[in-house]
Amino acid sequence: MREFFRTTWVELWKDLRIWIRQPAGIAATFVPAIAFLLVQALGAAAVGRSPIALVTLDHGAKGQQMEQIFHSADVFRITDATPQQARLLFKQVKVIAIITIPANFTQRVQAHDSSPVDVSVNNLNLDFTNDVRRAVPDAITQFYQAQGAQSPIKVTLDEHNLRSRDVQLFEYSVLPTIVLLITISGLINGGLSTAREWETYTVKELLLAPVSKGAIISGKMLAGFLTSLLFGACILVIGDLLGWTQPQGIYWLTALLAMGLLALMSSGLGVAIGAAVQRIQAVTGLSINVSLYLFFLAGGVGVLAFTPGWLQNIATFIPLTYGRHALEMAVFYSSSDQLGRDVIVLAISSLVALGLGILSMRRSIAR
Repeated sequence: MREFFRTTWVELWKDLRIWIRQPAGIAATFVPAIAFLLVQALGAAAVGRSPIALVTLDHGAKGQQMEQIFHSADVFRITDATPQQARLLFKQVKVIAIITIPANFTQRVQAHDSSPVDVSVNNLNLDFTNDVRRAVPDAITQFYQAQGAQSPIKVTLDEHNLRSRDVQLFEYSVLPTIVLLITISGLINGGLSTAREWETYTVKELLLAPVSKGAIISGKMLAGFLTSLLFGACILVIGDLLGWTQPQGIYWLTALLAMGLLALMSSGLGVAIGAAVQRIQAVTGLSINVSLYLFFLAGGVGVLAFTPGWLQNIATFIPLTYGRHALEMAVFYSSSDQLGRDVIVLAISSLVALGLGILSMRRSIAR
């Protein structure tokens, strides 16, 4: 047993040292995930808040109050403008809509007359258009509620949030990116460390060495596991420092548990692919493609419950779905909702992946 652990440690340390000296392998792990995160950041900046021009022609109390409600709605990216500036921005497609508070707004509200707020929308994109269509009536409703007993329309808003934290669109995309990074890292690092033995013919030395083949396989899997978990933990800590991901208390442990099981599973799959393919270049391309397909079949960055039914059915059989759910519950909502289910599925998936890695490695060595 002592010799088994010693051999495992030597193989693990050897693969880690080779990995550190291979910047191309590290880049192949990081680049797809970071590029994907950058795309999500740009997308969130583009669609997170609709750009509008707000024209306030009424400088009375009610007009200023309506203007403030639009600014505090947290759904618009507002540019205060004159009518001429607003039309120019609208023509240049720098804003999606012009909202105009008319000059007699205060007077009409105080007289309990109809007080229209003019909205001009460029419907070039239904997502932007619907944001404006929903948000403007909501802002007007808040305005009437703020009038209290003086309001001709009695409005009472009673909001109860299902979850205690509001998660921004970009923040929501960070955890799926961590899942993608862990998956790519495990597959690439486990696959490369295995395929390298055949491509450099060092597998012959392993076969002739008087050591346990199981210890060699274990060392390779542990190397992929450690590098994957390290990557994921680093991104989680950086996200916490930047305010993107902020797990609290014990939920750091549940987040690390979910990442550890994902890393173990992806490392086992990586060893299986490396032993089967036995070529470094092929392993890199195949690992990235497998990771991306699994990632998108698990729902990608969208909310899985709102995706088409066929994708939800497929995602049920993708382990990444459960890893992502466990991370979201721990990091965003400090919740252990369905944690038992997620851990069991990830643990079983990890055992299956490790079994595939061991089987593939043993069959390749036996040839």
